[in-house]
Amino acid sequence: MKKNYLSVFERFVPLEAAQYCLTLYHHYGFEFKIKKSRRTKFGDYRFEPTQQKHVITINNDLNHYAFLITYLHEVAHLLTYKKHKNEVKPHGQEWKNAFKMVSLPVLNTQVFPELLLKKLAHYLRSPKASSCSDPNLHALLKQYDIPDDTCLLKTLKVGDQFLFNNSSYKFLEFKRTRILCLRITSGKKYLISQITSVKKISPSNG
Repeated sequence: MKKNYLSVFERFVPLEAAQYCLTLYHHYGFEFKIKKSRRTKFGDYRFEPTQQKHVITINNDLNHYAFLITYLHEVAHLLTYKKHKNEVKPHGQEWKNAFKMVSLPVLNTQVFPELLLKKLAHYLRSPKASSCSDPNLHALLKQYDIPDDTCLLKTLKVGDQFLFNNSSYKFLEFKRTRILCLRITSGKKYLISQITSVKKISPSNG
């Protein structure tokens, strides 16, 4: 059964970056897997020579911004391998250039909060092997971890307001496997997967 990867990305990255992540997935043709939390890494990239395929995995417990940054980090590894194979250092200048290139389209306030965007832009001047290697960026990313008091979007009712991806939305109507929602701050409408984790809020908080 084929996965609807747009729905997957909409669950795990900021909505405004979901289509871009899908474009990278289709363009570079890799196998994409979401894994349970791993203590030693957020994600990884590998090339399987016997099957001639590229594989990227990302942990499922990352917040939307950390997931996006990790995804772009691993796509940069794929690009570096395709161009240089194993002839360069894993996190050398070639990888840094690739990471900057794939990150540029989402470096804006539509995707990242302004404070995080500034920190990320500084980090990308000379990115490390992991966002954890930059303690300030890592600490800031942790502030956006999903709270425990969440529920599945499909459990809410029409008219309910909820917090998703650090923005307030209003539940409008069911659309098959997704739900049409209104982003309150921008007035834009989005189709969000019914099984997305959200936090219900009262209108006075929205």
